[in-house]
Amino acid sequence: MAVTNGTNGTQSNGAHGTNNREIGFDMRGFSPAAVTPFTPEGWIDFDAIDRIGKFFLQFPNIKSILVLGHAGEGTFLTPEEKVQLVKAYVKAVEGRIPIIAGITSEGNYVAGLEAKAAKEAGAAAGLVYPSHGWLRFGYQKGAPQKRYQDIWDASSLPLILFQYPQKTLATLDLQTQIDILSQPYVFALKNGVRDMARWDTEIPIIRKRCPGKPILTCHDEYLIHTSWKCDGYLVGYGQIVPEAMQELLDACLSKNVDRAYEVHDRLMPLTKVVYHRPSHMEGTIALKHGLVSRGILHHPTVRGTLLPLPEGAHDEIDAAMKLAGAV
Repeated sequence: MAVTNGTNGTQSNGAHGTNNREIGFDMRGFSPAAVTPFTPEGWIDFDAIDRIGKFFLQFPNIKSILVLGHAGEGTFLTPEEKVQLVKAYVKAVEGRIPIIAGITSEGNYVAGLEAKAAKEAGAAAGLVYPSHGWLRFGYQKGAPQKRYQDIWDASSLPLILFQYPQKTLATLDLQTQIDILSQPYVFALKNGVRDMARWDTEIPIIRKRCPGKPILTCHDEYLIHTSWKCDGYLVGYGQIVPEAMQELLDACLSKNVDRAYEVHDRLMPLTKVVYHRPSHMEGTIALKHGLVSRGILHHPTVRGTLLPLPEGAHDEIDAAMKLAGAV
């Protein structure tokens, strides 16, 4: 496929030669995607958010925290709750770690309002989710590019490109990715294509056409493959085993194969009980169980459409956390 450096042939570092370092922040490294803790009654648990934030502050290498993503049940919250959540996480980390807000609203207009509200609440960036109708029906040519532009125009919130899995109709073709990532207000790529042939083929091209823009993997269950060519992690896994995530990333970036597989193999029992489940969405619930094992959450309450894990799941997760050296 022939590709250019952007919709209008602009340089890949942005229109008018704008350097992407002027927008956003350094994401080369490790960033966890945080859960949204709830009380037993189903309301946001702000005391638990404070505990999670203080836990993250123990790790000076954390580059940012994503909230309102899949792991954070972002689509299950009201607009008011989303604002409250961003503010709560900003407060919990004392403003010392950038907060990224998942922007999940269906239409561009409401997504722009969501991004504007997130910025006003203290978010440093927005991770743009595809319009969910695209998952089933696909997207019109040019519609993803306009979605990012409209959200930026409405909010001036620095944005991160989110690549969805290959098996969905919302996955972006290579040219569309480059068009979006070439814009100066889009400063990083979170890639979750979950197709290793596309990863191996497209990542080198994206890196060449969009230099200086970090490529982050969110393949929690495929980290060992995608770690060799990425600039960092943006993963839910990071909140229950942040020590191991940093170890694995450091080993892969330094091309220490033996060390990388040592960490990977130590994590595999935990990877299985968190992510190798009937639905990938069950990973959100499993992450909460992991935080219970670490003493950060008191219970793994979720909102529908999620359901509690089967009886015995917590014991399996707790045992795997011990094998991983996390508790």
